Amino acid sequence: MFTRYLDHGSHQLMSLRGSLGRATALTVVASEVDDSDMELALLRMTGPRLQSVLFGSLLLATWVDFLHLAEAVLRDCPMYGFERLFVDLHRLREMMEPTLKELTSLEPERVEAAATSMPELMGKLTHEFDAIHRDAREAMKVAGQVMAAAQAMEMLALISTLKMSLPRLPPAAPATLGARLVMSSGGVMAGSRIVVSAEWVEMMRRLVQAGVLSVPAVSAAVRIHGGQVLMAQAHQDLPKGVRDALGDSPEVRGMRVTGKAGAGMSEAPKHHVLPKEHREWFEQRGFKGDMDIDQFCVRLEQAHHEAIHGGGNWKLGRMWPDEWNRMIMRLLGKAERETGRTLTRNEILNIVAENMKLYDIPMKFTKGRSR
Repeated sequence: MFTRYLDHGSHQLMSLRGSLGRATALTVVASEVDDSDMELALLRMTGPRLQSVLFGSLLLATWVDFLHLAEAVLRDCPMYGFERLFVDLHRLREMMEPTLKELTSLEPERVEAAATSMPELMGKLTHEFDAIHRDAREAMKVAGQVMAAAQAMEMLALISTLKMSLPRLPPAAPATLGARLVMSSGGVMAGSRIVVSAEWVEMMRRLVQAGVLSVPAVSAAVRIHGGQVLMAQAHQDLPKGVRDALGDSPEVRGMRVTGKAGAGMSEAPKHHVLPKEHREWFEQRGFKGDMDIDQFCVRLEQAHHEAIHGGGNWKLGRMWPDEWNRMIMRLLGKAERETGRTLTRNEILNIVAENMKLYDIPMKFTKGRSR
């Protein structure tokens, strides 16, 4: 009956490994590009994948906690009811499913929205864990004191082993799922599952400054790691202890949850820097999969977008020799004729990067609409 729930965790693990593999592949490509701005832009493309792994691993760790609890209940508390436990796990899986779907989409806006909603979800899962644990113990008491006493000892031992991965909270408070970070006097953020040093904090700050990880995602992750106390603080601000750990700098004070409208780009069109009408040409030169031309889009103001395409009427604009699509394909074709061979993917990216600077196109890629 419960095998499907083990499979659910296995599928999550496979998805996490796939995202990590794709992020690694992009990192390798970035290291081979000559243009430093293009290198940074490619590294930023790993951001949604890294955020997906960051929060997906939290959900996977939480699911494993529930599986351990279910195992203890099945083994030592049959009075709780197999059917009831089966329904509980089904309900929990449905609670996680929408967030998992958003995380696996790898679309920056959807991943960020899922990340910012994670603290609330983790709070609900924490209470669900506590409710199942509490109801199981009550079921043992109702079934009989003698049997309950014998089973309680073994179950408590199992639960205490399970709680090695959970923070120690007062008896009246529910257990908090997932890794938990606590600020120590030495400036180290120590967790019940992991220990995060000041170097980790500095790395997070540098990734935020580089635009690889989004600020709302980092804020949500720290709030989750910090447990219920931090999750209960103001949704829009980072906790004070985290601000102190990162340094009260402008970029940290700027860590706010913003949607597309808040970022001033709700109506900004997406521009394919690699012309999509020449998709097949680019595919023949290595732009496939995670390096598909749809990955190389940038948000531009409407006026800017029209300007690089020669005006609002695209048909008339294409008559302008320096219209972006005509210009970039002309330069790429010229480069191939001069070299006498097919350009490599990295050579194409270097040429594109140089001309993006000339056209004042920001080198911050986002996923565009696929064909």
